[in-house]
Amino acid sequence: MGLSIDEQKAVERFKTEVVEPSMSQLVILDFHAEWCGPCKALAPMLEKVAAEYADKGVILRKVDVDEEKFIAAQFQVQSIPTVYALFQGQPVADLTNARSESQMKQTLDQILAQLPIQAGGEQGAAGGQPQQDVSQFVTMAEDVLAEGDAERAAGIFAQVVQMAPDNAAAHAGLVRALVQAGHIEQAQAALAAAEADPALAADPQVEQAKTALELAGNRVDDSELAALKDKAAGGDMQARYEYVEAAFAAGDRDAAADELLGMFEADREWNESAAKAKLLQIFEAVGLEDPWVVSTRRRLSRLLFG
Repeated sequence: MGLSIDEQKAVERFKTEVVEPSMSQLVILDFHAEWCGPCKALAPMLEKVAAEYADKGVILRKVDVDEEKFIAAQFQVQSIPTVYALFQGQPVADLTNARSESQMKQTLDQILAQLPIQAGGEQGAAGGQPQQDVSQFVTMAEDVLAEGDAERAAGIFAQVVQMAPDNAAAHAGLVRALVQAGHIEQAQAALAAAEADPALAADPQVEQAKTALELAGNRVDDSELAALKDKAAGGDMQARYEYVEAAFAAGDRDAAADELLGMFEADREWNESAAKAKLLQIFEAVGLEDPWVVSTRRRLSRLLFG
């Protein structure tokens, strides 16, 4: 076909992630970029509407025009955000001008009335489909959380919990997002709700969220945090460790990691390798795929293996 290897890969990705789902569902296709302010302003509305319309067979897919230049060119995207509705691999409507929630819902209602969309409720009888329907929103919320917008991530996770009460990833994500946003009491309530279901309580993802909440429980006020930091500056390992716990609970994970890595470098055997153990616990609480964790793990590896 005269395509480069990268272009062929882009086409295959688009086929798998967008075209194939569109054979039975309506895909809202959002062309965006990280630097695009209007795109970021539009994203929460698209996510909310897609979540509410998931049981009607609507899903949301995003295409970063910087990463997928070839796909954007095929759709002749001239400006962003550009939003299309796709069905059976073909654009059926330009949704770009539907900038409000009411406009988007009205347009989707009109499209859904005319197309043989396979609704989520009908698919549920086959077993397992509802979990697949919400997985895109769990991934989306994790991406938002990794970008540092814990409030927005918590909102998306909360919607997924309502849509799929048995989804462990959504419950765990909600707890972690609330912790990162500083809403400790809400996080405790969310964890209690998850642990009320024995299956969810035993899930490793919920256990991870519980760890994050436990670490956040060491929070102190600003004056006490400053006092702990001053004590840690003296070099006493126990004082440094106490500062680490308070710093992480206060949301300063960089300070906590820097201190732990310094402790590990100074005396890796102190208190049965407590610094390394605490760092690994923090990695688990934040999420092993989080970019910050990946970067900090590299720093630990350099100390371990030189």
